[in-house]
Amino acid sequence: MKDTYDVLVIGAGPAGSIAARTAAEKGLDVLLIEKRQEIGDPVRCAEGVNKAYLKKHVEIDKRWICADLNASHIYAPDGTKIEMAEEIAGGEVGYVLERKVFDRALAEQAAEAGAEVRVKTRATGLIIEDGFVKGARLMHLGKEYDVRAKIVIGADGVESKVGRWAGIDTSLKPIDIETCAQYLIAGANIDQHHCEFYVGNEIAPGGYIWVFPKGGGKANVGIGVLGSEAGKFKPRPVDYLDRFLEKKFPDARIVEMVFGGVPVSGSIEKTSTNGLMLIGDAARQSDPITGGGILNAMDAGKIAGEAAYTAISEGDVSFEKLEEIYEKPWRATLGHDIDMSLIVKNCFINLSDEDLNSLAHSLEGMKFERMSLLDLLQALFKADKKLLWDLRVLFKDAAKEVVKSKM
Repeated sequence: MKDTYDVLVIGAGPAGSIAARTAAEKGLDVLLIEKRQEIGDPVRCAEGVNKAYLKKHVEIDKRWICADLNASHIYAPDGTKIEMAEEIAGGEVGYVLERKVFDRALAEQAAEAGAEVRVKTRATGLIIEDGFVKGARLMHLGKEYDVRAKIVIGADGVESKVGRWAGIDTSLKPIDIETCAQYLIAGANIDQHHCEFYVGNEIAPGGYIWVFPKGGGKANVGIGVLGSEAGKFKPRPVDYLDRFLEKKFPDARIVEMVFGGVPVSGSIEKTSTNGLMLIGDAARQSDPITGGGILNAMDAGKIAGEAAYTAISEGDVSFEKLEEIYEKPWRATLGHDIDMSLIVKNCFINLSDEDLNSLAHSLEGMKFERMSLLDLLQALFKADKKLLWDLRVLFKDAAKEVVKSKM
């Protein structure tokens, strides 16, 4: 390991690997580190992604595709089913990935582009001089290293320390995080062509249960419960999940389990400072409704990699420069979608099971493969007029998109 690089990327998930690859392709000297000994393991994700958006970043490789989905089924508390075609079902419907293979492949692509990749390498602090981040202190195989870099990119996930070390407020309130549990199950008769979502305050307060097929009769079955609903005297997310599994898949066998948290806070005030950018879950860039973050992380990683090249080329890595070439671009694109999703999340977490059933009944039997967001909102308003006020910003935004598409 050298003691100086152009770019140091901390965390080799999708965000970090895309950032490292992008910067290396531009000719920068890049170090990508991962604290675990194996990239992509443990998996802390339902592993679903939208096909079209994924293809923007990588060429599809069948080695890391477990299932090819064509629809999602959403179940209301009373069992009413809404079927949504893949095209409008959201960013987590399309392919189900094998993240252990996928994440490793992204890191390999970064290495092929010229980045140096180091596993079992942990950042223990930042090097800060004259108000600028100048690198980080690393621990690798029991030895400490001071590694200096012109730009540091923090991609160290929901538990990110890099942002806090740099003085960026990434704190999350209980209502801003989903506490999650997931089982990989086998031996269940699960349709491999669609995913399932179950909502309701009795089975997943403030969140939902998901079933994502993984091929060969296996599936990821998980739950996210809003942190504010998972207090000391309330059931744990895993308790809700066990109850669901016993009822829905009584013969299933659990072969893996993972636990973790997902930020659903919406955009935070600041994701960069002098000499540093945060991306992915470290920057709270996951979707506030679904908690999905793979594609947002990859988008942010690409923007950050390009911003690192521009800033270093121009000899200006100040916050003002990074705000112009990183903050503003990501907020104008994926940040806008995140903010719109937060509006929906804040509206729907207050709905009772009766409200959810009513909404499901109003949508039952509709042809979603031909339905736009505006059509969907109008259908929801017919069921609950109060939504017209609660989601007024989203409605105006959808209307603007319709006008743009006709110009």
